[in-house]
Amino acid sequence: MESHYINIAGKPSIGNVGGTKVKYNTIMLKWSLLLGSIYFFGVAVVHMIGFKIPILFIYYNVPSYAYQDRLFSVLAFGWSAFFFTAFTNPRRFSAFVKAILTSGAYAIVGLSAINVTTDFNNLNLNIKVWMFWIETAGLFVYWLLLLVLYFRSRND
Repeated sequence: MESHYINIAGKPSIGNVGGTKVKYNTIMLKWSLLLGSIYFFGVAVVHMIGFKIPILFIYYNVPSYAYQDRLFSVLAFGWSAFFFTAFTNPRRFSAFVKAILTSGAYAIVGLSAINVTTDFNNLNLNIKVWMFWIETAGLFVYWLLLLVLYFRSRND
């Protein structure tokens, strides 16, 4: 079975690159983890300063207190740090990747439970729950990408 590697130009190739084997799935996992770190850093920033931006602030039009947003900011910063640590070396820090995948699955189930059980119309008549489902689905797609890349990178 042939192994796929990345050459210096970033294009997939097969073989040894500059004496170092760099595998395609591992590189894709690394960059996906870095994007997760950047995303959660953005989440942390907007929650700390109180900007309710859709995608970075999932329940952006649900009333909340500033202390709740700032507490979430602290937690999101922690997620960003975990993603960044895993990005630095997914093989060495595979326990971080596993924890991210496990926590991510729990988060998606939790967000789905919130979307199903919360009477958002009681909080604000302008709330569109379908938007929360789109954001939750986006996180699920990202989580699924990480899961696939993690298992594929183990075979690199």
